[in-house]
Amino acid sequence: MIIPTVPTTDELLDKGFRRARKAASLKRSSKIPGQKKAKVIESTRVQTACQVIRDRLKMIIQRIPDIESLPEFYQDYIDVTVGVDELKKSLGALNWAVGILNQLESDYMARIKRSKPSDASHLRREAFGRISSVIKRIEGDLDFLDFAKNKLRNMPTVDLDAFTVVIAGFPNVGKSTLLRTLTGAEPEVADYPFTTKGIQIGHLERKWKRIQVIDTPGLLDRPVEDMNNIELQAMVALENIADVIMFIFDASETCGYTLESQYSLYLGIRSVFDIPVVTVFNKMDLAENVKYLEEYINMVEDPLKVSAFEGRGVSKIIKKLEGLYEKETREAHDNV
Repeated sequence: MIIPTVPTTDELLDKGFRRARKAASLKRSSKIPGQKKAKVIESTRVQTACQVIRDRLKMIIQRIPDIESLPEFYQDYIDVTVGVDELKKSLGALNWAVGILNQLESDYMARIKRSKPSDASHLRREAFGRISSVIKRIEGDLDFLDFAKNKLRNMPTVDLDAFTVVIAGFPNVGKSTLLRTLTGAEPEVADYPFTTKGIQIGHLERKWKRIQVIDTPGLLDRPVEDMNNIELQAMVALENIADVIMFIFDASETCGYTLESQYSLYLGIRSVFDIPVVTVFNKMDLAENVKYLEEYINMVEDPLKVSAFEGRGVSKIIKKLEGLYEKETREAHDNV
């Protein structure tokens, strides 16, 4: 979702009043009778200022799509990232300001028309004060929309109709490396927790098959209400778009989390999501001396042992995903 550039209150007022002065200058040079000219000039300033500011606010409102018409994935992503209720509230405030500006334009143009020429400038100044007051009332809402624009600038474009594999697991278990190895995508990879700062997307293409693979931020083994925004983005991906979850264990425990903790998270995900889970034990090249490794490998269904960094075992993952893709395709065809 792209939010247009959001001006500050000062920028909005400066633009409106500057354009009003220019419009008034054109009226000063026109052939209007002297007694009437002062009233025409001041009413033009009020009308132009209201129109310019109102049109800019309406443009912002119209350029932001109706959130409730978006797919559920994007609604949840927006809610996690900036808050849907807060976004709606700020858009509602802008809509309120548009309505007030309409009313001010109508009221003051009528009052200036009925006034004495000597009172026209006083009424225009009064109108400008009211306009400024209205815009200052929505200062916080404009600031929030600018914040939302920056936060949602890199919102991922997800193919919601594609067969989708979501990679999950603790931070630094090698999810980004595996995504790169599987699909050729180039996410940021570094040796610190929460490497992935947002959802990273790649595609695995084999003959006629096109599988969407998504690397989520690292999940911590704790309740949803205690998760931070990065973790919640991962949950959004899992909840709304995953056909398959690929859970990654760090067999070497070099991620900083024990196999016991990783297994606890694995069980939690298996209990929450009723979809196939492909289990991968990564970093096997570093796991020679890890205690209880074979015990945990034997505790999961059909484990795949790989080294994403070295590329060993990755072909087994691809074969497994292709099989699940074909199974879903057959089931979808049978249900038609």
